[in-house]
Amino acid sequence: MTKLTHNVPPGALITLAGTVGVGKSTLTNVLSEALGFKAAFEKVDGNPYLEDYYSDFKKWSFHLQIYFLAERYKQQKKMHEEGLGYVQDRSIYEDVGIFAKLQYDQGNMSDRDYDTYRSLFEAMVMSPYFPKPDVLIYIDGHFDSIMKRIHRRGRDMEINTDIAFWENLYDRYSQWISEFKEAPILHLDIDHYDCHDPYSVKTIVKGIEQLKNDDQLTYLKLT
Repeated sequence: MTKLTHNVPPGALITLAGTVGVGKSTLTNVLSEALGFKAAFEKVDGNPYLEDYYSDFKKWSFHLQIYFLAERYKQQKKMHEEGLGYVQDRSIYEDVGIFAKLQYDQGNMSDRDYDTYRSLFEAMVMSPYFPKPDVLIYIDGHFDSIMKRIHRRGRDMEINTDIAFWENLYDRYSQWISEFKEAPILHLDIDHYDCHDPYSVKTIVKGIEQLKNDDQLTYLKLT
């Protein structure tokens, strides 16, 4: 994807959100190229807890969430020091509002551990390294479509996870985005766009421009 002509400020932060398997990483790559921004990815490869987490949520939930929180802090600090101009794969708001909360609600994280996690999160977002996204791109789709993507990419730890976990996660994302107020939201449906299609990418960039440059616009769904 070649860089497009656009009027998104060069120091903007565009953050992608959405459940596992919706294509955040792919779109992060495409949009960073289209905008001429850098890409910031969630650290999955080399994560020392991820496989253990999927095999035993109760034992490893707290460890995994603390790991992600630490990595997110380092990522945010780096982007801040570089003056931003990034497309970011996943937001810290999902870490605390969905993944940590899910494990706590299911009894896989104790009150003590959850309170400690929340305290760390609150301290981090108070620092200057955590500017709110200029636009949050929320990627959504039918549950069946998302499950097909999860199976297609073939990570055993995801494929072998009980479908009830994915259904719960899907429902929590729907509730979470309905209450999200930290940034303007650009809502994409995976069944209605193709990030490898130049027209689709141009439409997404135009949506980012609209939300960034219109102070009265806080939500836009592309269909």
